[in-house]
Amino acid sequence: MKKESIYGLTFDQLEEWLMGYGHKKFRASQVWDWLYRKRITSFTDMIDVNQECVQLLADHFVIQTLTKHIKQESADGTVKFLFKLHDGNLIETVLMRHKFGLSVCVTTQVGCNIGCSFCASGLLAKTRDLSSGEIVEQIMNVQHHLDKADQGEKVSHVVVMGIGEPFDNFDNLINFIRVVIDQKGLEIAARHITVSTSGLADKIYKFTDTKLPVNLAISLHAPNDELRTRIMKINRAIPIEELMKAVDYYLEKTNRRITFEYILLKDVNDRKEDALQLAELIGEKRQYVNLIPYNPVDEHSQYQRSDPESVMAFYDTLKKKGINCVVRQEHGTDIDAACGQLRSKQIKKAQAQ
Repeated sequence: MKKESIYGLTFDQLEEWLMGYGHKKFRASQVWDWLYRKRITSFTDMIDVNQECVQLLADHFVIQTLTKHIKQESADGTVKFLFKLHDGNLIETVLMRHKFGLSVCVTTQVGCNIGCSFCASGLLAKTRDLSSGEIVEQIMNVQHHLDKADQGEKVSHVVVMGIGEPFDNFDNLINFIRVVIDQKGLEIAARHITVSTSGLADKIYKFTDTKLPVNLAISLHAPNDELRTRIMKINRAIPIEELMKAVDYYLEKTNRRITFEYILLKDVNDRKEDALQLAELIGEKRQYVNLIPYNPVDEHSQYQRSDPESVMAFYDTLKKKGINCVVRQEHGTDIDAACGQLRSKQIKKAQAQ
């Protein structure tokens, strides 16, 4: 029998599971506290849980399914982890330090099939989805890293922007969110969680209808269909007009602001006319544009980082059109900064041996 990660259960699911085996309701609270507040790494550490329950959990679940393969630390405090899964696959997770707190970027899939032509994550095709437990465990591993430093630091923010398309792993994504926002556990505020999608319109509607008060970001990267189709093949299936209808639904139902992510590629999408088209496209939506300096990827040598002057000109054009925007602060530029870059390098290195 293959054991699943205990982190894959929400509190309600854990409670129902334990009661199904004849245990009292309060056992779930005990176990949950040991997992997320005391952050134990072995079921036998649950010293106030009776032995029968401890053995039952050990027979059906595991706590640790990820192992740390590589850890890279940047001069700015960013830490990139390359984790090995139980089946030998590799994933990336990143800890970033901000003035507002500690943010973790998590991965949702092994590889990615979206196929954005500038992205390191898509260099290797998707082989499988991560379970909700494997996504939660990324947070737990980063928190264990912080606990060892004994500075009292805690993960406060989560961005679901790592390897993979989160909405292509929808059910596990939602379960993950419900686990990490639980006030009895990690207690990460829903408003401190951002999920990024390349534009799966049908899942934006579904996500909106969950009524989870988390933030949504759209990886847009181009202001028109011709350009977006050229750099993001998903636009062939879901053109901008269809995507924007889903965005409007989200804005109407949630009354929340939405973030449009826009990676600036030199002489591709960083011209003044691109900025003007972008401003016209998003118009008066409750928007926030995140302008992202490009992290070059060896395999995508056709793309280069926009010059600082072009970045500021693009920014100024949007601001003059009344668009709320910011140039994203960079993290980990002295390590493998591009998402998926470290994983890709390690897999190619292994294949060459």
